[in-house]
Amino acid sequence: MSETNATRFGFVNFAETWNGRLAMMGFVIGLGTELLTGQGILSQLGLG
Repeated sequence: MSETNATRFGFVNFAETWNGRLAMMGFVIGLGTELLTGQGILSQLGLG
């Protein structure tokens, strides 16, 4: 196994970059859902 394939998991730049991108997408989708429905995320889930 090469060095590049072995370092794709754990706290490496590749994993942290994708984690950040997915977190930003989740935040934008959650904010957009709140703006479209007029309810908060907890209210949509029936928790608030």
